[in-house]
Amino acid sequence: MKASIAAPGAPAGAPDLPVEALRAEFPALARAGDFIFFDNAAGAQVPRGVLDAVNRHLIEHNVQRGGRYGRSVTVDETIARARESLAMFLNAERASEVALGMNATSFIRTVSLAIGQTLKGRDEIVVTSLDHEANIATWLALAPHGAKIKWWEARADGTLHIEDLEPLLSSRTRLLACTLASNAIGTIVDVRAVADKVHAVGGEVFLDAVHYGPHGLFDVQAFDCDYLVCSGYKIFAPHMGFLWGRHELLRRLPTFREDFIPDEPPGKIEAGTFIYENVAGMDAAVHYLTGIGARLAPDQAQRSTARENLTRAMNAIRSYEQTLSIELLRVLADCGATVYGISDHSQVAARVPTICFNVPGVAPARVTEHMANAGIGIRDGHLYAPRLMRRLGVDPDTGAVRVSLVHYNTVEEIRRFGAALRTLER
Repeated sequence: MKASIAAPGAPAGAPDLPVEALRAEFPALARAGDFIFFDNAAGAQVPRGVLDAVNRHLIEHNVQRGGRYGRSVTVDETIARARESLAMFLNAERASEVALGMNATSFIRTVSLAIGQTLKGRDEIVVTSLDHEANIATWLALAPHGAKIKWWEARADGTLHIEDLEPLLSSRTRLLACTLASNAIGTIVDVRAVADKVHAVGGEVFLDAVHYGPHGLFDVQAFDCDYLVCSGYKIFAPHMGFLWGRHELLRRLPTFREDFIPDEPPGKIEAGTFIYENVAGMDAAVHYLTGIGARLAPDQAQRSTARENLTRAMNAIRSYEQTLSIELLRVLADCGATVYGISDHSQVAARVPTICFNVPGVAPARVTEHMANAGIGIRDGHLYAPRLMRRLGVDPDTGAVRVSLVHYNTVEEIRRFGAALRTLER
């Protein structure tokens, strides 16, 4: 597949997103009545097409793959189709670079165990304090086996600065593990700049892209990473995970596999049976996103490729979500909240609409309980990033409050959130 450069911000002139029409495709939004889903980082809702794909699998061919009868053959076809869809979604060179499984964390652990067996002269692994704990603890677990851990620390602004990375890299660097976007504070990492630095010393880059999933265009060619993991439950799909890796690197990984599984990707990465109906749902979620791009296409572009439609959709989503970020930041400023990470309106292209804050003098749990009583679902705690909380001067035992939006959220919902926050007793 051709490489296409994915910039952090949406390009000027991105088409307007038909938000109300898209909201109508999510049955959960209609059934919820006045309830507002502002906890999408913990899992987004799914469109009707995804539900239909899951139900169709369970009703029509809920059998094991690998058989010679029709229903089993259909399962094989479903898996192959989903793998091709995800290869397009990621801009992978080949579908065999995409492994399917249960979740991102299990794939991180699979790769970390394999990397741990191949350290040799390159024994240094760089991790960051910006990351979800899943992309930290899995690598720290290699320390007893000879890995030397180096920390790329986020600064007080909640951002990883590339000049802080440079002194950590050397001829002993085996791998850098970092996020594409922070699940706690929404910061986007310039992963291409990271890859340039790490590859210059002969190391590899492992990206946790779970939180970036619903917010921007994936392009493993432009990112120039070596491995990438993601999960479906944030990208309008059921719970499942997928891993991409460069084909030659996956071939060399010493992974666990049963004797009858060839030592070739993707099978050597896919331990055990995964949930086929959720894989069918992930395929449908990709089609939902490309469908957005198709409906946004100008008349002369009706013959657009799936990748072109996906690019158009994600550019429109990025543009729209920036307006949501600005409105949410404005509301929080009006309410006197302390925002962690990027809060400058001119810098919203460097974040996704996941905003972490505290209200001075009010326990985070009380804020979320107050919002729950107002029919608004948000989250509090360390947000699976206790090390980042400490870097930001926040006690991880109490943590902070997080509002996480996606493209089916609206400015009107944000204003209702602001009105409820203003009634909080302090």
